Amino acid sequence: MILRLVLGAVLAAMALGQLASFDAMPPILTAYGLTSGAGSTALAVALICAEAVTAVWFLARPRSRAATPVWLYTGVAVVWTVLAVQAFARGLVLANCGCFGTYLTQPLRWYVLIEDALMLLYAWLLWRGPRRARPVLPTAEAACTAAPTPRENH
Repeated sequence: MILRLVLGAVLAAMALGQLASFDAMPPILTAYGLTSGAGSTALAVALICAEAVTAVWFLARPRSRAATPVWLYTGVAVVWTVLAVQAFARGLVLANCGCFGTYLTQPLRWYVLIEDALMLLYAWLLWRGPRRARPVLPTAEAACTAAPTPRENH
């Protein structure tokens, strides 16, 4: 639960920073060398939407066992990691990795790859968590549809 709250806060900050500087996001993503034009804009929209939805879900329902926010988080983590690793491997110089839009800027350096690796580790922990989860208690609906118990006759 704490991991979801922390990740929810980080993703909310990322989505807000990127949304507040949306005009800069397509050029930032284009600098990674994988997309351009409408592709960079679509990628920016997809990242911001996925980050925002996941942030709201993690913050509002940190005990949720739904797979959707974990899939979204994993997708965001994979996209940012692929962008960073391939750009770093190709020797691209990026003044701003873009994780928070034009806020909290940091150049693409080796430590950004560590941050991305941590995001992937957290995704793995989120996927691993449901297997060790506590048993789910029956819902009220299930209790109502259970077979009635025989009444005692007096």
